[in-house]
This record gives sequence, structure tokens and C-alpha cells, in this order.
Amino acid sequence: MSARRIYVDQTHIRGHVTGIERVARDLFAPDLLAPHDVRFVRSRGLPGMLAAQQIGLPWKGLTDRDALVVLPGFPPGPLCAALGERCILYVHDIFLLTRPQDLSWKSRLYMAPSFALATRYVRRFLVNSRTTGRDLRRICRQDALVALLRPAVGDVFGLANLPDRRRAPAPGEPLRLLALGTIEPRKNYPAAIAIVAALNRMGVPAELHLVGRVGWGRHAFLDAPPSFLTCHGYVDDAGLRRLVESSHLLLSTSKAEGLGLPLLEVQHGGLPVAAPVGPVFEEVLGESGLYLDPDDPERAARAVAAWLREGRLAAAAQAARRNVAAWNTEAARDATRFRDFLVRGTAAYAEGGAVATT
Repeated sequence: MSARRIYVDQTHIRGHVTGIERVARDLFAPDLLAPHDVRFVRSRGLPGMLAAQQIGLPWKGLTDRDALVVLPGFPPGPLCAALGERCILYVHDIFLLTRPQDLSWKSRLYMAPSFALATRYVRRFLVNSRTTGRDLRRICRQDALVALLRPAVGDVFGLANLPDRRRAPAPGEPLRLLALGTIEPRKNYPAAIAIVAALNRMGVPAELHLVGRVGWGRHAFLDAPPSFLTCHGYVDDAGLRRLVESSHLLLSTSKAEGLGLPLLEVQHGGLPVAAPVGPVFEEVLGESGLYLDPDDPERAARAVAAWLREGRLAAAAQAARRNVAAWNTEAARDATRFRDFLVRGTAAYAEGGAVATT
């Protein structure tokens, strides 16, 4: 098959660009998919986004009969069902269906029903991790292709030249833990606060620095923050670099992720990562992670303290950089396979590139 036209939905990209938006922008960049004709579909404001997703994108596909329509952000509107195999949905996670209690009202009313419907008619899915692929395979139609397209993790914050060796806090110096992500229920920040509080109770002075805008939900810790918590809100790349440089550990207590892009992004700077026990975190971090149970803050705090006491920070910093490099090697293979798919179709995944069908 010769070069083809590819319409990529970017109607959801406005204002500050976060992890999902970077994936939508970078994975399907025109220079990466050349010689194919990549055309981004953008919008102004919420009404324009809804109109493009529900009518504009399917119309482009219906009137351009050889074109593909790729949706790397929001689920497609029902009219995209008419595109058949030419509609490709990139799935970051499935918590729209598995964690309704943690969604904003907009997601419950718009995104979750659209995604539920899409799992019934979309025949071509791309996923950001094997964990997401296995989860999706359980709910999508049996004849659908579910293929890996892991995003390459760039050094978006300029961390690569930070020192290789991270020292433990000096006597009297607090352990500085960093948490990244929108303040919303799924991120489970009360668990992170409980772990840091437990560290302080056991005699390990510790601070928690939270970076992320306030999203949806009610968050009591914002009304009366503990003395060890600093909420920085949204910070630019330079500000985040300074925080990574001064931190000893990234702490994630998220209830659910499809990937957890920030965990990999900070590894460019050799920042060790502590994350919950679970398939996706273990897939993403491998042997470089410190795995905790956020529901048991006392035990989690003891694990962090033991990590420090055993002098594992320096080795963890080196493992972090090796891990993100290994991830990017796999992501490059996925990208090559996807470009092959654009030419040869599903035959490109005949040698094990597709996620397991069970």
C-alpha cells in the first residue's frame, strides 16, 4: 500500500500540555510517519472539540475513503463506527470503566459512555503498555487488533545532565519526596501524605513536594495541609528540573495507571521511584523501582527508611537511567512495527507484536 492520509485528533490539546497530550502529539508526528500525509485536527474551545469528535472526524473519514482516523486522546463518537478498520483508538488506560468513583462529572457523562461504546465497535486499538492491552482485551470485541505502541519517553524537563549519584540526606536534612500529577482522587495523595507522616513519626525528617494543578474532587488536605507538605501547583519545565534536582525520591501512590509517564520521565535525571505494587508499575519500572503498599503507610515508610539506611540511592539512580533507556529501545521497536502496519496492515503484527489475545 502506498502513502496514505492520516487524520489525528488533537482537539483536546489546549493550554498546558501534559503527559497524554504529549503522547498524542509526539507518537503521530508527521516527521515520524513520513511519507504518510498526517493531518492534525484541532479545535477552539469545548463546543468545537465536541463537534469535531462527534461529526468532523467521522465526516473526514467517510469522505476520504482511504484515510485513517486516529484518536489518541478522547474516545471516538458513534459515527466513527462507519469507518470500520480505518478508525484507530489509542488507549491509555481503562479506568473510565473500572473506576467510575474517581472520575470527574464530565468524564462520567461524556468520556466513559463513549469509551464503553467504542470497545464494542472499534476493531483497531493501540495501547501504551502490555498491562493496558491485557485489560482492554478483556472488554473489547474478540476480533479487534490490540497492538503495542509504547511512547518514547523524552527528556522533556532537561534532566539528563543532573549528577549520576544521589546522596542520602545529611544529618538534620529532610528526605525530600516528590509527587507529580493532577490533584484528583485517582492519584491517591492522602496515601502519600500518610507515608510521609509515618516517616516523620519514626524519626526520619521528611517533606512532600506535590506538583500538579488542582483537578476535580474534594481534597481535605488542601484545606489544612500538614507542615511537611508543599503544594507547588503547575510548574514550568525549569521549575520541575529544580525540584527533581533537590529531591531524593519520586513517590507515586496512584490507584490506577495505564502507564505512569512521569515515573519514566524523571528517570532521565536518575531520580529513584517508589510506586505501588501492581502489574503496570512493575512493567514500567522493572528492577529500578521500590514497590510499596500505599494502604499500609507504616510499612511503606519502613521500606523507604530501610532503602536509605542501606545506601541504595546511588544504585537506584543508575538503575533509573538504565530503565528509561531500555523502555525507549522497546518503544522504538513498537514505532517501527506501527509504520509497517500502515503499509502492510495486521500482517505487521504476525510475529508477536500484538498484545496477547487472551
